[in-house]
Amino acid sequence: MTDTAQPPAPTGPRGTRPRQKRIEVWLTTEEDAELRRLAAVAGLSLSAYLRLAGMNHPIKSVYDLNAVRDLVAIAGDLGRLGGLMKLWLAERRGEGAPVAAVNKCLENALDLQSEIKRKLKKI
Repeated sequence: MTDTAQPPAPTGPRGTRPRQKRIEVWLTTEEDAELRRLAAVAGLSLSAYLRLAGMNHPIKSVYDLNAVRDLVAIAGDLGRLGGLMKLWLAERRGEGAPVAAVNKCLENALDLQSEIKRKLKKI
């Protein structure tokens, strides 16, 4: 790596850049491609990705955020399903499916919802 004097950075929409130093890193073509791929997976520019990695900050993948969003949506759907099943049990008890089968399904849905919440807290 070299730390060379650079001409002043161009100004952005806010008037100045918050960072004023630039470093060069010598890479192979494969290393460059891999770093660009990892930055894209994280949803970051190459500069932002390298800054976070170099400062040993956690790099969250866009896929992680999408997975969290999907899990939250599933948990909400399970909650709505549980509400509908409770309503059915309260108003139409004994009609259609046996009550024991509906109760078992409701318990499974609530257990699954709890498991999703536990996993979301770990992320």
